[in-house]
Amino acid sequence: MALRITGLGEEIAAVTGLPWNQSLEEWPEDPLLAEKRGISRHVVRLVRATSDPDSQVYAVKETVSEFANREYEVLRELSHLNAPCVDQIAVVEGRTDINGEELPCAIVTRFLPYSLPYRILLSGSVTAHDITTMASGLALLLVRLHLLGFWWGDCSLSNTLFRRDAEGFAAYLVDAETGEFQKTLSDGQREHDLDIAMFNVAAELEDLSLSGVLYPGMDPVRAAEAVIRRYRRIWAALKERQLLDPNDRHAVERAMRQLHDLGFAVEEVSISIDGDSQMLSFQPKLVAAGYHSARLRELMGIETEELQAKRILASFDRYNAREEKSGSTTSELAKKWFADVFEATISRVPEDMRGRVERAQMFHEILENRWYLSEEKGSDVGLDHATDNYVQEILPYRRDSGVELPVV
Repeated sequence: MALRITGLGEEIAAVTGLPWNQSLEEWPEDPLLAEKRGISRHVVRLVRATSDPDSQVYAVKETVSEFANREYEVLRELSHLNAPCVDQIAVVEGRTDINGEELPCAIVTRFLPYSLPYRILLSGSVTAHDITTMASGLALLLVRLHLLGFWWGDCSLSNTLFRRDAEGFAAYLVDAETGEFQKTLSDGQREHDLDIAMFNVAAELEDLSLSGVLYPGMDPVRAAEAVIRRYRRIWAALKERQLLDPNDRHAVERAMRQLHDLGFAVEEVSISIDGDSQMLSFQPKLVAAGYHSARLRELMGIETEELQAKRILASFDRYNAREEKSGSTTSELAKKWFADVFEATISRVPEDMRGRVERAQMFHEILENRWYLSEEKGSDVGLDHATDNYVQEILPYRRDSGVELPVV
């Protein structure tokens, strides 16, 4: 039986050298990587492409050939649609050990930098706000998948990774083995996915509770219900008709802004006069996720999470308002702000500490630190002082996933 590796051409070389003639359970695993690996019903390992600590990290999962190839294709389609998911890298078939015995097929995905499994997040020093934003992140992920016509079939905390996104969390799908695409999802299919999510999340949190590591006072069933409630609120805002006062000149603008605040660009909308009430009927027809991140990408060419983009844009908009009389275009001011404010702030952080927190997240946290310090002092302490204080008082105790640095 010949070893066959099918996948992304530019990364095939990186995974070819992995020990495919050994069972995945026998692969050595860096303890710092092991702690970032969530729970799976399959054997999963996080590995580096080379011995270089800065080399790419991959997640390898053993499964059967049919499921591996199917998941690879689903992840590729989700990636093409810009869905929040891990990137597919390769399917490895025809594996045998040194005795010629057949080994399971494997699927390789790219590890999501700065991501954290729910068990690490919920067993640490989290707040009620953290839990609420985690629920919102999972709900938003499910909404985005459903808008794309994707039925997950196994929505759970275990199949999700979370990345810090300003004051919240962004959720990413990491296991698409059970999912499938439809032209459009029926209400029944969406409700089925919600039922699965409700059961899985409640069961996973109950397991943490029984283990004694769950955030104190957290009720597993209520937390799972919060995910479903948040999903329904977002879905209603995106898909259901709103009746607006036809005499209110700004009613449509506010309705659009509500969708933008949720992180969705409105690509098509239907506006008409309701025959019964004579109210203005506002109906989103086509929406796309990533409103703020798309605007930031267009202005400055950087990729961030949605809430990070929203915060960065708010900082730039204030700068833009102060400089609007300079005669420069918005594009010119964006480049100037990025160099003079964003990059200048990050450059104050010692180089060996920058990898602890993702750059956009670090900038957000420095802005937050500036606000808290200014409140304490009663006057603006300035961005430089806030950055230096952040480096001394906060950053040494932060080590987001994907960074090999000792915890202080």
